[in-house]
Amino acid sequence: MIKGVIFDFDNTLMDFMKMKRAAVEAAVDAMIDAGLTYKKSDMIEKIYKIYWDEGIEDQFIFDKVLTKEFGKIDYKILASGIIGYRRAKDGTLALYPHVQLTLTGLVRRGIKMAVVSDAPRLPVWLRICGLGLQHYFDAVVTFDDTGAKKPDAKPFLAALERLKLRPEEAIMVGDWVERDMVGAKKVGLKTVFARYGDLQNTQNVEADYEIDDIQQLLDIVPQTQPVPSTNP
Repeated sequence: MIKGVIFDFDNTLMDFMKMKRAAVEAAVDAMIDAGLTYKKSDMIEKIYKIYWDEGIEDQFIFDKVLTKEFGKIDYKILASGIIGYRRAKDGTLALYPHVQLTLTGLVRRGIKMAVVSDAPRLPVWLRICGLGLQHYFDAVVTFDDTGAKKPDAKPFLAALERLKLRPEEAIMVGDWVERDMVGAKKVGLKTVFARYGDLQNTQNVEADYEIDDIQQLLDIVPQTQPVPSTNP
């Protein structure tokens, strides 16, 4: 019997890359306005190169890019970039369609819910609270909580422990096969692939379910419930 749902957050509940693209573009515009002598597209490319090499959650991305390109940091340019980034980020935080409806539906069914994220604790909580989801989750497990990233078993096991559930009593919903699906299967969780958040056009998905809209989760959870006996 399914009693819990564990969610990845970025690109599963929140359209993370839409926010990231808008924030980076705004940051570069602000840095150029402050005196950065670079073509916008070239600077964006340099920022993403470091993101892909060192992690999309890098909190010192602009420091690293400016130091690499100029050998030092011009703090007028750095501060302008950070402010531009923050303003755009706050303005583009957005849930995927039907997320709140689905979470509310799961709560009404008595389903426990958790988030498992590879991001640091504070950014995860800022996004959760910024989107008004802080009251939905019984547990939030971040990189800071276990020191391990998916597909390592530790984050999944930590979520199950906090939910007080066994693996067979929960399902994992995520957009990244190699991290979310593979890691969840390691510990015995059933898996739901969030196709709508897949940025890599993944073809070979070995998940128990695939969904194109998170609302479909409300059809999946009852399917895993035992059929009540008709015997007197």
